[in-house]
Amino acid sequence: MDRIRYLRTMARPIAVDTPVDRTGLLAFIRPRHHAILSTERRDGTPQMSPVTMGVDPEGTILVASYPERAKVLNLRRRPRAEVCVLSDGFTGDWVQVSGPTGIVDLPDALEGLVTYFRSISGEHSDWEEYRQAMIDQGKVLIRLVPERWGPISRGGFPARLAGD
Repeated sequence: MDRIRYLRTMARPIAVDTPVDRTGLLAFIRPRHHAILSTERRDGTPQMSPVTMGVDPEGTILVASYPERAKVLNLRRRPRAEVCVLSDGFTGDWVQVSGPTGIVDLPDALEGLVTYFRSISGEHSDWEEYRQAMIDQGKVLIRLVPERWGPISRGGFPARLAGD
């Protein structure tokens, strides 16, 4: 009985949805680098991948990958995706973004991969070494242009249960 009384006195986190314009969206996603990328398989079902993402100066979401990965093959077939950008803590704020995508292959991807790295980690100690590693690994760059997004959301109880 004491546990039940204790749980009733605890503050309940309340779910929040905050609509944002493009500027607010970019301010939210720029410092966040964990996301779930959703692409469409040939049969129309979703294929989801946890990814590390960055944002370029124009507001395009960037993801580095390999040409043989399912997400890349799916995007070559249907160049559109959704991404759920997450906060570092699992219960933190998040936002879903969707839009058209493009796959940039090497050698054209090289400077975009530099931008991707910079947007996540800042300056590299040896950019030529980084560029060579991207070439050696055969990386591609996924570019998603935010076209539509939901509110910035935080999970929790509905507001109607705040006082219970």
